[in-house]
Amino acid sequence: MVSSKDAEIFREDARLRGTKLTAAEREKLLKPYLPEPPSPKMSKTSQKTKSKSKQKIKSTPIRTFLKQQLHRLIYVIIHLCLGFYIRISQTIAAVTDRVLAVTYYHHRSPELIARDVKGLSRMPEHLSVLLKLRKREEDALQTLMDETAELAAWTTCAGIPVLSVYERTGILKSYIPSLHKTISDKLALYYGSPAHQPHLRICAPHHTSYAPTSHTKGSKSKNKPSLTILLLSHSDGRETLVDLTKTLTEMSQSGKISAHDISTKLIDAEISELTSCQSTSSTSPSPPPISAAAASSSSSTRNESYSSDETEMLPSTLFTPIKPEPDLLIIFGPIVKLDGYPPWQVRLTEIFCTGDKTSSIAAGREEVAVEYQGFLRALWRYARASFRFGR
Repeated sequence: MVSSKDAEIFREDARLRGTKLTAAEREKLLKPYLPEPPSPKMSKTSQKTKSKSKQKIKSTPIRTFLKQQLHRLIYVIIHLCLGFYIRISQTIAAVTDRVLAVTYYHHRSPELIARDVKGLSRMPEHLSVLLKLRKREEDALQTLMDETAELAAWTTCAGIPVLSVYERTGILKSYIPSLHKTISDKLALYYGSPAHQPHLRICAPHHTSYAPTSHTKGSKSKNKPSLTILLLSHSDGRETLVDLTKTLTEMSQSGKISAHDISTKLIDAEISELTSCQSTSSTSPSPPPISAAAASSSSSTRNESYSSDETEMLPSTLFTPIKPEPDLLIIFGPIVKLDGYPPWQVRLTEIFCTGDKTSSIAAGREEVAVEYQGFLRALWRYARASFRFGR
């Protein structure tokens, strides 16, 4: 610590620009505060440490290079193992798929399809499928209708009474008569004449059910099997829940309904209205449910109009009532992607993805072809599934 006396002398000399003290006096003043000069032994040790640090610096690049090469080798080995695993899994999936396609080909025979599912311990009462519109293809709509028709034929041959088809854009709702004709033509390839074909009905939320009679012998027979197809889209999912919430809020604020009356049962009942087919027998329309009023803004515009007065429709008693929640959902794609599927309807649904994740993604394909072996594998998986319902 510099003494106050020495500091005052130094400042005074600096103020007088070095005229008060000589150079020798200044050195004598600062000498007590300077560090001691290094001894000869200390200088030798410092030189040794400097030489060692230089040697370390020289040897570091070699070690770094060896580490980098080791890391690259491990990286290449991991990629080779992963590549072999992906290729082997792709090969196994492709071979298994082709073997199943040849072994269990339906030959458009209802008897063969019924035989394939005969030994299953459990069958779904309501089957749902998720399809995609391939917008890149020129005949995307016709391809979508053909896939729906094939699934309808397999479903009714397997003895499943209800099939719901989800397509995000809802384009099938705009062509219900054309879709009905396409499915009827496909059923004719499986069953033959219309007298042997099952009863067919197509429904969609906020649309009148479409089930024209064929005017053939036995067309209204109750002994024939029936198939109800429900068309769903993105607007029937979260948008409907949001609209229903807004409607219930407005009704509660206006005093039309009490807040204590809003429960899970009420929401379930209103959402279930989506899956109920509107009857064509009555001439005067019944009061719309809350969900219909809530989703009026999201209902799609139909490009093809049909009227129950012009066409005789089959009675609803010929068809099995629609179960609100599907038992099995089949996704024809490489990954499990619901793509806006109505969330309320899949709370307890078994979900099956037909595509192979590794092969489809590696090939750059976003969709998987609708094939019979995928449909059959989904039924096998459903029969082996264990339902614990959250327990």
